[in-house]
Amino acid sequence: MDIRAILMGLAFAFMWSSAFTSARIIVQYAPPMGSLALRFFVSGLIGVAIALAMGQSLRLTRAQWRATLIFGLCQNALYLGLNFVAMQTIEASLASIIASSMPLMVALAGWVFFRDKLPGMAIAGMVAGFGGVMLIMGARMGAGVDLYGLTLCVVGAIALTVATLSVRGASSGGNVMMIVGLQMFVGAAILALASAVLEWPFEVQMTQPLVLAFLYTTFVPGLLATFVWFTLVNRIGAVKAATFHFLNPFFGVAVAAALLGEALGVFDLIGVAVIGAGILAVQLAKQKERKTPRNVV
Repeated sequence: MDIRAILMGLAFAFMWSSAFTSARIIVQYAPPMGSLALRFFVSGLIGVAIALAMGQSLRLTRAQWRATLIFGLCQNALYLGLNFVAMQTIEASLASIIASSMPLMVALAGWVFFRDKLPGMAIAGMVAGFGGVMLIMGARMGAGVDLYGLTLCVVGAIALTVATLSVRGASSGGNVMMIVGLQMFVGAAILALASAVLEWPFEVQMTQPLVLAFLYTTFVPGLLATFVWFTLVNRIGAVKAATFHFLNPFFGVAVAAALLGEALGVFDLIGVAVIGAGILAVQLAKQKERKTPRNVV
């Protein structure tokens, strides 16, 4: 892994993690589902325009269309939609920590449902990572965290896991950027309908923090992070690229503390370190498994 790949991985992890802080700002001034639907619509327009400029087409394979619909529903509408609603009542740092457990959930689901082989190091990493999540959640629940918002974040993380598993093999056949743009339209349509039913009439407080946070979350975590991720995967492979997910808990709580002044307790810091170590162990074990030659009978 060269220095450019390392810098790209660090940039992706930071951009992905910072989205929770910008979302926390947005929901203070605008309805969560309505603002998120608008964000996806704008990002979708830009994403499809970029895909067309790259010569990609709307002729996707059946697997790609299925992945586009599932990803748009599970990641955009459910995962991000539930997190935006939840961050009306819980802190961005907690939401980012729960979402950061996604690589652990993907490894567990792959093991249970797809019979993926996991080395002992990966299993130990999963146990440690989930233990870190439970440590933080236990401490926050003891401090009186909003259980409704907490539940929404957990359900959202499960939805993100389903979305991640659904795109296995979806990149084959090309048109990756087109898939990115189209799945944003799926999320925009679902959330716009939900907003019309649940949030109408709604009020928007047009403030500078809202505008800046909306622009940031649309272009940086929404588009730039996606571009960096696919470029990184193309450069070093998906397994190595996924290793950078272990930084998400650290960046998530750091950005929230720096920009929103969210306080962190001792159990939060210990839990974040344990989660990061668990994710790193899972990803490193996957790399080792890929490199190990299999005996051919």
